[in-house]
Amino acid sequence: MKLIIGLGNPGREYEHTHHNVGFDTIDCLAEKWGITLNQQKFNAMYGMTHSPEGKVMLMKPLTYMNLSGESVRPMMDYYDIGVEDIVVIYDDLDLEKGKLRLRQKGSAGGHNGIKSLIQHIGTQNFNRIRVGISRPPAGMKVPDYVLSRFSKEEQPLMQESFARASDACEYWLEKPFAEVMNRFN
Repeated sequence: MKLIIGLGNPGREYEHTHHNVGFDTIDCLAEKWGITLNQQKFNAMYGMTHSPEGKVMLMKPLTYMNLSGESVRPMMDYYDIGVEDIVVIYDDLDLEKGKLRLRQKGSAGGHNGIKSLIQHIGTQNFNRIRVGISRPPAGMKVPDYVLSRFSKEEQPLMQESFARASDACEYWLEKPFAEVMNRFN
């Protein structure tokens, strides 16, 4: 089984914010595959589908960003999913808005959701898709920025990045992640 995890914060007030690009990408995949995230377990919403390569689960931890690992680890344990069979999608302040960066390992880079995952999974070696959101404008604090929504002008660019991240996830179902990185980086 493959597990695709989108990081974000639950609740309407956080929908479509900079910090919720992981959730938005999961929504894009769910729509594309015609599945609903209507199951709940380990403080997460999830849904499953079957691909020619096997079962695939889409997951949104509902723990809030900074505690994401508390939801992901039990899900991995329950379904016996190895770390090599997960991909995590999340926001990156250091990437230009809409750009993707795929990696198989790395530090948290100051991202609290990734810090939590590393702590609970016990390794920095897991597949990840970082979606660029750029740095906040001068004078705006990072917490205020990541919890703000994209402007009307930015929305088409971000929708395109969610679609590309979704395409990368689909490609990963058929190919090793190293090949996915070569194609989508």
